[in-house]
Amino acid sequence: MINNNLICDLETGVCGVVSDNDMELIDFNPPSKKVDFYYVTDPICSHCWAIEPTLRRFLKQYGQYLNFKTVMGGLLEKWHGGPVDPANGIYGPTDVAGHWREVGAHYRMPIDGSSMIDNPVQSSFPPSRVYKIIQKHHGEEKAFEYLRRVREYLFVFNQNIGEASVLIEIVNAMGLNGEAIIKEANEKTGHDLLNEDFMLTRNLGARGFPTIIMVNEEKKGVKLVGGRPFKNYLDGLTQVLGENPTPKQLPSLSALLEEEKLLFAKEIEVMYDVEKSNLQAFVKNELASTDYEVKEFLGESYFSIKEQ
Repeated sequence: MINNNLICDLETGVCGVVSDNDMELIDFNPPSKKVDFYYVTDPICSHCWAIEPTLRRFLKQYGQYLNFKTVMGGLLEKWHGGPVDPANGIYGPTDVAGHWREVGAHYRMPIDGSSMIDNPVQSSFPPSRVYKIIQKHHGEEKAFEYLRRVREYLFVFNQNIGEASVLIEIVNAMGLNGEAIIKEANEKTGHDLLNEDFMLTRNLGARGFPTIIMVNEEKKGVKLVGGRPFKNYLDGLTQVLGENPTPKQLPSLSALLEEEKLLFAKEIEVMYDVEKSNLQAFVKNELASTDYEVKEFLGESYFSIKEQ
């Protein structure tokens, strides 16, 4: 006899039997409450790279409650011979490499850093202006994708993201017109948009990166500075909403990797609550071996879509 309770899963492509208990009540209404979510950051901020696993999971599960906006904070206008970050012993670009290595190793989001010795970024303003132009013409989501790509180029692949040719390459690879976007970023529009973000950063009271600020309709909010556990993000959202938010279902690993293109082991572990010792088994169970490849970088595994 043919079983009528069959389904082909849209994400995995696998067909199977549906349980008799798989009837669920769904609600298509958007959340009645939303909060303004400001992520103050900079393309060359190592601690912002370190929080990517936690921030991504939070956005995937609770993004429906957020009016999300990334704000460029202006970490480095230029090297000037004096102290740039004396608390971390940074007076020039050569001091950055060791600090980045330490941050990457501590959070298990590795950073090479040797580019800051061989061909250092002279200012974080050029890639920040490109962010603003993409945000203006293509929206927050596409701009956020760009931010991830420039950090991969800088922290993993040792490319100077202050150079126009590198920025054009990154933007073109995203399916956008790199030459036109970088040209506009270097004009008055790019400078004006970036200065607007700098003013917003000051008005928000953000003095370091990353800073996350959540504000409700009553203009009351919470500020989270630096790397924080996932629970802090959730507690902050609960506090400003005045109620317990309902999480969305997490995307499958195959869908997430298709979207992100590259994920470090720590990012998968945080997203799916997987222990480091169980990661390989989890990935093998979730992905077909023909769909991905795994490589190592500074002792950490990362997974990417296999090129056909």
